[in-house]
Amino acid sequence: MAYIGLISDTHGVFDEPLKQFLAPVDEIWHAGDFGGGFTTAAEIARFKPLVGVCGNCDNYDLRYDYPLHRFFTCGGMKVLMTHIGGYPGKYDRNAYSLIMHYSPDIFVCGHSHILKVVYDKYFNMMVLNPGAAGIQGFHIVRTALRFHIDEGKISGMEVLNLDKIQAEK
Repeated sequence: MAYIGLISDTHGVFDEPLKQFLAPVDEIWHAGDFGGGFTTAAEIARFKPLVGVCGNCDNYDLRYDYPLHRFFTCGGMKVLMTHIGGYPGKYDRNAYSLIMHYSPDIFVCGHSHILKVVYDKYFNMMVLNPGAAGIQGFHIVRTALRFHIDEGKISGMEVLNLDKIQAEK
């Protein structure tokens, strides 16, 4: 069983409330826009094992460690992660091509700053967007997810909601 913390769009913020929420997880998945170059990514990676992709606001050099997309397995499920993804019926064309190629069980994306957990019946996959964990952007609430993956099933989905104004820098 894997206990996963899922964040995106931190834009340089990895503060104590976020660390407390992610403390019990085994690893953190980051769906892009780390912000702060290598500093934020390194801070998260020191905290917990990190699997991530770079986003449209990330330094180009970050792509050596965090590519534009990742495909991997976890707990018996195929996972596809990219920053700009979209939602069922409205996928970004690059994300759509990746979905067609990999046929994932879980599709992870960020970029929108809007938390969304939805099942795509057409592609038979869960679509997870943890929203924005940072303070930069139009969103009002900072969000993150944590969940278990075991034997091909997701369970115990939990959402963190933080007031954006109370974020530590």
